[in-house]
Amino acid sequence: MERHGRPGSGGEPPSSDFALPDGAFLVGSVDGLDVACGGVARFDAETAEIRRMYVVMEHRGAGFSRRMLGALEAEARSLGYRRVRLETGVHQHEALSLYRSAGFEEIPRYGPYADDELSVCFEKPL
Repeated sequence: MERHGRPGSGGEPPSSDFALPDGAFLVGSVDGLDVACGGVARFDAETAEIRRMYVVMEHRGAGFSRRMLGALEAEARSLGYRRVRLETGVHQHEALSLYRSAGFEEIPRYGPYADDELSVCFEKPL
């Protein structure tokens, strides 16, 4: 919200979206301190959506977002998904660079983001 000036259009997903067998929620820790997280949720039978990826401010720039993204892709693959998709904001420059450099391709906005001009959506085959 700090960059957009308003909450995102995707809303808060219920924790059940991240429950097995269709989803998972991962937490990365350093010396017992949780520093990164992200979830995989079912979008459809072949597609997982990466949601709620976050790295605490003090640990940004140290590669945790790339490691978390890789772990989320691996988790989606292990759950049987063939592709992953995600949404981020037009002002999330670091996230946009990360996703593009990780092989994600921009796709048309979907679902709750379809009419949100502040959203950018991506997808990647696994």
